[in-house]
This record gives sequence, structure tokens and C-alpha cells, in this order.
Amino acid sequence: MLTEQEPPIYKRPLAIVSAIVIVLAGVWYLTHRSPASGDSGAQSGSRRMDPSKRPSSVGTAVVRLGDINVYQTGLGTAVPRNVVTVHSRVDGELIKVRFKEGQIVKAGDLLAQIDPRPYRVVLTQARGQLARDSALLQNAQLDYERYKTLLAQDSTSQQQLDTQAALVRQYQGSVEADQGQVDSANLNLSFTQITAPSSGRAGLRQVDPGNIVHASDPNGIVIITQIQPMTVIFAVPETRIAKIVEKLHSDEPVPVEAWDRDNKNKLASGVLAAADNQVDTTTGTVKLRAEFPNADYALFANQFVNARALIDTKKQVSTIPSAAVQVGNAGSFVYIVQPDGTVTVRTVTPGIADGNLVEIVDGLSVGQTVVVDGLDRLREGSKVITASSPPSGGGAPPGAAQAAAGATGKHWRHKPANGTGQPSS
Repeated sequence: MLTEQEPPIYKRPLAIVSAIVIVLAGVWYLTHRSPASGDSGAQSGSRRMDPSKRPSSVGTAVVRLGDINVYQTGLGTAVPRNVVTVHSRVDGELIKVRFKEGQIVKAGDLLAQIDPRPYRVVLTQARGQLARDSALLQNAQLDYERYKTLLAQDSTSQQQLDTQAALVRQYQGSVEADQGQVDSANLNLSFTQITAPSSGRAGLRQVDPGNIVHASDPNGIVIITQIQPMTVIFAVPETRIAKIVEKLHSDEPVPVEAWDRDNKNKLASGVLAAADNQVDTTTGTVKLRAEFPNADYALFANQFVNARALIDTKKQVSTIPSAAVQVGNAGSFVYIVQPDGTVTVRTVTPGIADGNLVEIVDGLSVGQTVVVDGLDRLREGSKVITASSPPSGGGAPPGAAQAAAGATGKHWRHKPANGTGQPSS
């Protein structure tokens, strides 16, 4: 029967030495470990604290006194002063087109040409008839002078002289009629060169060279739209028309801005030119016309725009950035930063908004600090960190820096903290 053999005696001291080394290493680790490890654990525990008790990084602005512009807005359409459909005034073959589609033309520029040869023939005929009747008139006048001499010599009768005088007047009438025919032929010949009746932008060509055009064609040859200046017609509520008419009749011009469909880009600046003389009873609005120089051709005919007319300016009112105003069940409110670093909710009454600024009619005093950034993390009594009150012994998290937004109405983005523990500049 086989039995398990014991390990050789010479291997037992090696196992005992290994166990002793492991025990000594553990003792050394426990007595010489870095104290920073404990701090790190404390920091980890701090990071695991209740988020509701951790200070929130916010951007702030100060309630300031400033001017607020009062604008009257309205949906409008760009309407040119003049839109001309260029027609041919005579019939004939279109042989040349001298403009390019979309070209800016001036009044009197040559646009197209019709075959002039038939009208030159008519002019030649009219001139020939005029020359013939002019010769007959000259001969009749000479005979009339002779008859006057003969009558003085009692060599002819008064009746003969009167008949000759009537013949002279008859030829004079014929010459005048012939002259009219010559002028008409000259006019028709000039109509073979079609010129721009007004300045503006030429549209798409309506007919190609080689076609026979007629004065009665409904489409014409091209449409010219005057774009400098350009006007915008927009509607405003009838309740605001009294103030607008008062400003319109004053010596001071009323500035008007035209913005694009999305209200993001300003297209042009101009002045209010006129107001309609009646209220549209179906909409309760009044139409206004504003005029814009349109130097950069930003406005196109029939383009949809948002118009803003500056009708008043409120002086020295309390203003804050509009981003600070929130809306809840109880109405509009803001978060005010208190001296102890907490925030409290304050109900406010907002007034006129002007860009990024809003007027505060009631609820705030000048000099108070309101939160404009980081509002979604706040509750009544929440602790906050602002650029003006960084935490002691540590750096402010990204987003803590906030510029004086109350003065400019802009919401500044915050830069990350640098290695010094303070917000980077």
C-alpha cells in the first residue's frame, strides 16, 4: 500500500522565511503609507456628498439704470416704387437684345432693337410727299403775288386773286399734314430702339430675338423693377397708430429696420415715409410705408421682412438681461443673489424688452444682483458661486466667470479654470 511521503526536511525553512517576509511587508505598508491617500479618500467622500448641498456655479448681472427703446414691429413686404413692363410700341421682328437678365439698367439705356427697315421706307415716302406739296405751295404763292400785281394794274379780277389765295392755304394745309406724316414716321422709327423707361433691375427676358413682337403683346419684353430706393409696407395695430402718426408728423425722422424672415439678420435701415389714411376693418390694422436706400441691394421686390419702427425711448429705467427672467405658475420671477451666497426667488413685473435687455417695472432695486446663467440648477435657498465670490481654498468650476451683463445685455460664456485654481482670463 502506497503512502504519501512528507516533503523533504530541507524545504521547510524556505516556506517559513517566505511567510515572515510577507508579514513584514504588510507591517511596513501599514506604518509607512502616504498620508495623501487618506486625503484622497476624504476628497472622494466630499465628491460623493449630496448634490443638493453643493454650491452651484452661476453667472450674474446687476440691476442697472438705462434707456430702453420702444419698437413697433410688423410683418411687411418689400414693394418697389416703380415696376415697369417694357413693351414694344411698334410691330416688327426683334433682331437684338442688348441687356442681360438681372442687370442694373438706367433710364434711357438701350434694351432691344426691332428691324427698322420698314419704318425707314415709310419715312422716305412721307418725306417725298412733303417735298411735292411744298413745291406746289411755293408755286401757288408765286402766282398769288403775280395776281396781286395784276389786280393793281386792273389786269385781273378780284375773284381770280381770291381763288389763288385759297389755293395757297390749301397747299399750306397739305404741307402741314405731310410734315405730320414725316414726324410720325420718324417717331415710329425711333420706337424700333427700345430703351429703359426707368432705372432698376431687369428681370428675366420674356421674348427671344427673331420673334415678331407686337405692341399688344401682354407679357412685354422684360420687367424693370426699381430697387433704389426700396420701400417696405407693413401693418401695425390701430391702437398704436396715434403715437406713430405723432412721430411721423414731427420734424424728427422715425428710424425703421428691416429684418429677415427668421428675425436674425438685419437687411436694411431706413425711415418711416407715410401712413395709410384708413384702418383695415377686417384686421384692425393700419398700413405704413418705410423707405430704405437699399445701397447693397439686400431688399428684393415682394420679399417678406420683419419691420421694426422706433417710436419711443424710455429714459433711465431699471434693466436686466432678459435671460434672468423666468416664468412660473405665479408669473415672472428672478433669482436674487443674497450677501450670504444663497439665492431667493423674487416675483417681478417685466416691461418693454429691447434686444437682450428687459425693463423691470416692479420687484427689483438698482444694484441688486440677479442670476442669468445656470438657472436650471437653482432652488429657493440654493448656495451659489459667482465670479465675484469664488470659494476659498479652491478654484471655481467652469462657467463661474460672468461679465457685467447688466450693462451690455449680453450673456457671457465662462472660461475653464486654470491650474492656479482661479478662472482663467
